[in-house]
Amino acid sequence: MQSVEIYTSPMCGFCHAAKRLLTQKGITFTEIDVWADPERKPEMIDRAKGARTVPQIFVGDTHVGGCDELYTLERAGKLDPLLAA
Repeated sequence: MQSVEIYTSPMCGFCHAAKRLLTQKGITFTEIDVWADPERKPEMIDRAKGARTVPQIFVGDTHVGGCDELYTLERAGKLDPLLAA
């Protein structure tokens, strides 16, 4: 099972939706709150190739993107294989 990291902020509805999907699937993830830990935001921007919005989701070394991309992978049946890779 690949490690999952998600950069979030507490007021972000898309962050909550992404975490809800991962939790429903039984996926353990590491949450990095860039609101509470603002020095981590430049790290997120660098890892996400310039993306500045949250959530930013990583499965292993793969940058999934945000909530919409996560749900697109799920609907296409591609999220489980990515997690298992």
